[in-house]
Amino acid sequence: MKQQINLHNRVVEYSVLRSDRAKRMRLAVYCDGNFVVTVPKVLPADSIDRYLIEKSKWVVSKLDFFEQLNKRQKLSLGVDGFEVYRDKALKMVTHRIEELNNELYKFKFNQITVKNQKTRWGSCSKKRNLNFNYKILFLSPRMRDYIIIHELCHLREFNHSNKFWRLVAKAIPNYVDIVEELKIKGLMIG
Repeated sequence: MKQQINLHNRVVEYSVLRSDRAKRMRLAVYCDGNFVVTVPKVLPADSIDRYLIEKSKWVVSKLDFFEQLNKRQKLSLGVDGFEVYRDKALKMVTHRIEELNNELYKFKFNQITVKNQKTRWGSCSKKRNLNFNYKILFLSPRMRDYIIIHELCHLREFNHSNKFWRLVAKAIPNYVDIVEELKIKGLMIG
C-alpha cells in the first residue's frame, strides 16, 4: 500500500516493505519514480517518518533526477518492441553467455530466456535458468557483459555475498562503475 509524506513542500508517495532480513532502513528510488523504504519487521511507523524527513534532501534530489532523466532519455520501442527484438536479444545473449562462460567459468545451466521484464535486467532461477530483459540489446557492450556475468555468477553463488562479488570481479574488475551507470540508466528504454 502506498503511503505519503510531505518533503520540502512536495507530497511524496512511497511503499514500505517490512522484512525479516532487514537489519536497518534502506531507501530506494527507482528510475520509474517508485520509492520503496525497506525496514526491519518490528520498526515503528513514526521511526520511518523521522528517517524520511532526515533524508528528505536525498530523496527529493533522486526523484527529481530520475524525472528529468526520463524526460531526456526515454527511448520508445512501442508496444511491439518485445515481439520485434526478442529473437535478436536472445541470439546476442546466448552468444555472449557461451563466450564468457566458456572462457571464465564453465558453469552448467539449463535454459536461457528473454522476457519483457519491468523492473530487472536479468535473473537466475534456482532451476539454473538464466533470464534476461530484451532491452539488454540496447545497452553498451560493457553493460550487457556485466548483466550476463552477474547472472552467470548466481549459478555458483545464489546471493550477493563477498564470494559472489569476487566471482563477478574475476571477469569485470570495475563492475562497481557499471552498477552505478546502470542505476542511473535504469530501465528507461521502453
